[in-house]
Amino acid sequence: MNNINSISGISSSDLLKQKSGALEATGSDFSQHLKSAINETNELQVNSEKAIADMATGQVKDLHQAALAIGKAETSMKLMLEIRNKALSAYKELGRTQI
Repeated sequence: MNNINSISGISSSDLLKQKSGALEATGSDFSQHLKSAINETNELQVNSEKAIADMATGQVKDLHQAALAIGKAETSMKLMLEIRNKALSAYKELGRTQI
């Protein structure tokens, strides 16, 4: 196997560095996606609360748009809760795994 790597000019340590770099990039990409999803959910919640406050004070101009904002916030929150539940379930399953 060392002959194959030496022929191609790539050492085993170079391959490990490339793989670990790819894993780090994937991990940071996931964390960025998760952060952006959480921020988007937060924005939808804020818009929903504003729409509810506008409806309560009678300042709502378009009831349909307010209902859509509330529906989007509700759906987004349900999705985030399911993601959290799946992550906790996976974490608990890993804890039960015997090594």
